[in-house]
Amino acid sequence: MRPLSDRTASFTDSVIRRMTRVSNQFSAINLSQGFPDFDPPKEILERLKEVAHEDFHQYSITWGAQNTRESLAAKATRFMGIDIDPGSEVVITCGGTEAMMAAVMTVCNPGDKVAIFSPFYENYGADSILSGAEPVYVALKPPEFNFDPNELEAAFKSGAKALILCNPSNPSGKVFSPEEMQTIADLAIKYDAYVITDEVYEHIVYSPKKMVYMATLKGMRERTIVTGSLSKTYSITGWRLGYTIAPPEITDRIRKVHDFLTVGAAAPLQEAIVTGLNFPDEYYRNLLDIYTGKRDLFCDGLKDIGLKFKKPEGAYYVLVEISDWKYEDDLKFCYDLAEKVGVGAVPGSSFFHEDINNYIRFHFAKKDETLNEALNRLKDIYRKMEVAG
Repeated sequence: MRPLSDRTASFTDSVIRRMTRVSNQFSAINLSQGFPDFDPPKEILERLKEVAHEDFHQYSITWGAQNTRESLAAKATRFMGIDIDPGSEVVITCGGTEAMMAAVMTVCNPGDKVAIFSPFYENYGADSILSGAEPVYVALKPPEFNFDPNELEAAFKSGAKALILCNPSNPSGKVFSPEEMQTIADLAIKYDAYVITDEVYEHIVYSPKKMVYMATLKGMRERTIVTGSLSKTYSITGWRLGYTIAPPEITDRIRKVHDFLTVGAAAPLQEAIVTGLNFPDEYYRNLLDIYTGKRDLFCDGLKDIGLKFKKPEGAYYVLVEISDWKYEDDLKFCYDLAEKVGVGAVPGSSFFHEDINNYIRFHFAKKDETLNEALNRLKDIYRKMEVAG
């Protein structure tokens, strides 16, 4: 038999999704894959119930139903502060995952380079490789996860055509400061590069940090591709609804890629989510209040147990150090954690390009009672897991 493609041999399956299977295997509380165990807003569910009996069971417009794009553009215009045209600048995709894939494929030719901050959400490297591009990694240095502007400039000097920027960042919980965002923008303009932003967690930014949208910075609107998802904002990760926002000439290309990747997102779900996209600002304030409470509950509990971590500034993840234990393999640590302690986590090495394996990632998008039970189990971590001598 002739060999299969080289590009699909160069990365593994998703370690995040694998750890969900491991959690299920050992009946562990799944704090690995970032999905909530509570319901979406009831208004969205009621609308979904109605849609099931209406005429939304065939293809919508390939790049998104008109009213879905209009509602998304209105919401994004409100929060970003720039006018977004639903007719020429928005594509509704099958999740933020497809949005990122379509964006990278739109920008890159085979052999191009893509700069990626490390640690990074595991899909970014795979997206680059599947697009025939070469990832160039720029370190976000623990524990603050700041970057060296000279290292970022070196990535652009090496020929990086685009930078993938996750803000707030998964897995570190970093929120990039206005000064850092301006540095990135200045370098992108200087080296005529694109910035592909992942803004999935735009509404989960903890005070006093503020969300800065790259597309709003001077000179960046024409070279920024916004990718996002409705999964985390409305607790509908299974609906697989994402989007891109970009200038018309870029959006035209994204639409072509999207058309041949997936044809279109599910029509009934697009119709149902319009209700959520039209929520008032109060919804997003309440969402942040809820996640602020969950962050504080979980991080205070981790601190009481004696675990070391950097409190996240955004999103709903926390990287916890595991250097207290005698493990050279953080994947083995996570398997043992699920089996012996009953809590699922993701090995940090799946997020770092550097040889770093002394972190695991938890998420706290769970009911308070779920988080409390996870913390109760984690109290036994020093007794049930072998500690370094």
